Formats: sequence, C-alpha cells, structure tokens
Amino acid sequence: MNCSIHLLGTVVRVPKRLLAGLCEHLALHHNLATAPWRRLARPDGASWARYLQRHGGLHAIGEGCVIQSNVVFTDPAYVRLGRNVHLTGCTLFGHDGVVGMLNRAYGLCLDKVGGIDIGDNVFVGHQAIIMPGVRIGANAVVAAGALVTTDVAPGTIVGGVPARPIGAVSTLCDKLAQETPMLPWYAMLAARPPHAPPTDAALDALRVSHFFPDNGGASHAG
Repeated sequence: MNCSIHLLGTVVRVPKRLLAGLCEHLALHHNLATAPWRRLARPDGASWARYLQRHGGLHAIGEGCVIQSNVVFTDPAYVRLGRNVHLTGCTLFGHDGVVGMLNRAYGLCLDKVGGIDIGDNVFVGHQAIIMPGVRIGANAVVAAGALVTTDVAPGTIVGGVPARPIGAVSTLCDKLAQETPMLPWYAMLAARPPHAPPTDAALDALRVSHFFPDNGGASHAG
C-alpha cells in the first residue's frame, strides 16, 4: 500500500511501510513525526515505551517496559517506572484536578499532587486508574478497571473500586503453570523464541479452531 505526500508542490507516492519506518526513526531519535508514526504504524507497547524513555518526560523508566500508546500520564515528571512494567490503556494521575476549582471558588491556595512509583515486574490492566502518591511494589498486578488509591504491596494482585487485595501473584503463576501445558496450542507456544509477540497468525488460527470447532469461527446469524 502506498501513501501520497506533497514534496515541493509535487505529489509523491511512497510505500506505506517505508514512510512508517521513516516516521518511526524521526519519532524515536528526534521526537518528530510522532503523530503520523502512530497513525501509520500503530506502534506496539515495546516501541512506544522506547519512545517514552527518550521523549516522554517521565522521571525514570526502566528497561524492558511495555506501554501501550493509549496510556495517559497526566504529569509524567511525577512518574517513576521500574523494569518490565506493562501498562495497558490505563491512566496515571499526578494531581487532583479538584484543587483548581476549590481555589477559585473559595479564594484558597490548596495543592494536591503526588508521585507515582511503580516497581519492577508490574502489570496494570486496561482502564485502571492510579491516583497521586500511590506506590506499587515489585511483582504486583493491578486488575483491569481498578481504582488504586492506596499503596500496593509487592507480590499482590489488586482489583475493584477502590482497589483491594484479591490474590497473590505467586498463586496466579502456579495456577497458570499448571493450566498452560494442557492447552491444545502449548507445543506451538513452547517452540516460540523467548520474548516473542503474544500471538501470530498460526497461533490465532489454532486457538480459533479450538474455540469454535463447529464452524471454524464463523459467526452465527440471528
């Protein structure tokens, strides 16, 4: 697929992959063409984390992080991420926006901000919200949709509104370690190289045929 660009008044047809690669280079190395890179290539979480590591303005971000491009940092300077932190469509608030309204309404001088400190090996699920001043210990999991208003202990799974402990990461690991070898696609998983993408076309096809054995995945009408 080609894209059209205007160069000195002339319309030039450029392969989309080439243009996306150029935009990625400009974004990662010069903080330029970020919007077209996101539109053309839809960078994965590892690529977006590398961009944020260089240009995102976070206080610190460790190696091996995976951050989806729809993650919101309201105050990136107040955020510190450890190694192997995975963030998926969540929001990290560094300030409480109600302060501006209160100051104007009552003639006050209030402030409510806080740093967010996330340790190594942490997963934060989709639409979770991390409030100012929260510390999340290493090897923790925040469930999708959780509202985290207090610190999360290392090795803990939290969920709910407000978030509360609902399990231990070690227990989850043990459970998945027992279940995974029983999956029909385990042999394909085991043959994949370390740190491979979570899926591919062949793996998806095998999963779909298992989920919908009657029709190979075709939807039912009516």
